Amino acid sequence: MAGTTSESKQTYKCKYCGREFRKESSIAVHLCEQKKRFQDKDSPASRIGFNNFLRFYEMTQGSAKQKTFDDFATSAYYKAFIKFGHYCVNARVVNAERFADWLLKTNKRIDHWGSDKLYAEFLGNWVFKEPATDAMARALETGVAWAYDTTNPTEDFLRYGNSNKICHFITTGRVTGWTIFNCDSGHEFLENLSQEQLEMVYDFIDPERWNKKLKDYPGDTEYVKEMLKQAGW
Repeated sequence: MAGTTSESKQTYKCKYCGREFRKESSIAVHLCEQKKRFQDKDSPASRIGFNNFLRFYEMTQGSAKQKTFDDFATSAYYKAFIKFGHYCVNARVVNAERFADWLLKTNKRIDHWGSDKLYAEFLGNWVFKEPATDAMARALETGVAWAYDTTNPTEDFLRYGNSNKICHFITTGRVTGWTIFNCDSGHEFLENLSQEQLEMVYDFIDPERWNKKLKDYPGDTEYVKEMLKQAGW
């Protein structure tokens, strides 16, 4: 925002929108839309939005390498990708990159990406595909957070945690079948669910699908069982 001299009067131009000001103090407090976008470029939502903007061009046009943050900030898609970024942060999306890839491959409209309905549809398949260690680590982290909030031992998360909240954790991917079916407290949790709660989580803990999954990956299954057993779950 360098100063310029015209007819002996110095002005200060905003490098983002081109507007000129007579006082340096005026441009210092000036906040146009483009300046705001650049100031927010390092926020979590902006980073997610920009990364998936690049992914969008990579998958649809093969041109992500030529795109910069300047291209993103001036793009007609900026608001839609930022909205998606905020959704991922607020909903604690399990894997924003894989979620975005799925949205692209299934040709979902970009302005609809930040949707609970679409995220649930993605999760319904992703929980059966993701690495076992990722799923287990996320469940353990969720248990640690519960223990911190309730001052209870982490290993009692599935035994004594609020069943409705745990059902919510299941439908949002925080806890998956890798944990539920590989520890004693997980089986106890399922046995104590009401019919309504079972219906709520069924798509995510479908016993037939998980039985096949665990049999197809015996090494991962035994590893997760042993880790959860050592953790007291």
